[in-house]
Amino acid sequence: MAVLERLRPDHAPALLAFERENRAYFAASVPDRGDAYFSDFAERHRALLDEQETGTIHFHVLVGEEGEILGRFNLIDVADGGAELGYRVAERATGRGVATAGVRELCRLAREEYGLSRLTAVTTLDNAGSRAVLGRVGFGAVGSVTLDGRVGTAYELDLATVQDGRGGGFGRERSV
Repeated sequence: MAVLERLRPDHAPALLAFERENRAYFAASVPDRGDAYFSDFAERHRALLDEQETGTIHFHVLVGEEGEILGRFNLIDVADGGAELGYRVAERATGRGVATAGVRELCRLAREEYGLSRLTAVTTLDNAGSRAVLGRVGFGAVGSVTLDGRVGTAYELDLATVQDGRGGGFGRERSV
């Protein structure tokens, strides 16, 4: 069973492996992080953990039974009771409900642990998987957006209306 954990310093090796193993897969749907991301990973990881301590971001990883990272689930731009949700899931873990379960758990944490009342998310129109997750977990479309030159949709979820821990989405993800 996989567990969603708040990002910690000791996640760094598994997180770097996750990003390396899935780099080409992720680059097919979102801009590539670039070589500097990987060469400067340790410094970036420490800096973002420091930023996490301020409460303006909340990073999480979905850890599999053998300690491997199966996904990342993040809340960024936390302010005024809201945040933007973003996530990415390993190619080998797609199609098994991992994304839906991860964003549902993160929505629960957003409401119960971080005191948030609303989440936003964005996805491109050609990302059918993320649009399906949004539909399953209760986000409603609120407008059009352009993401890296691609047409997309902005979504919103009122966490006060979520009774069973369901909720989630896909959006920008701060590079960890």
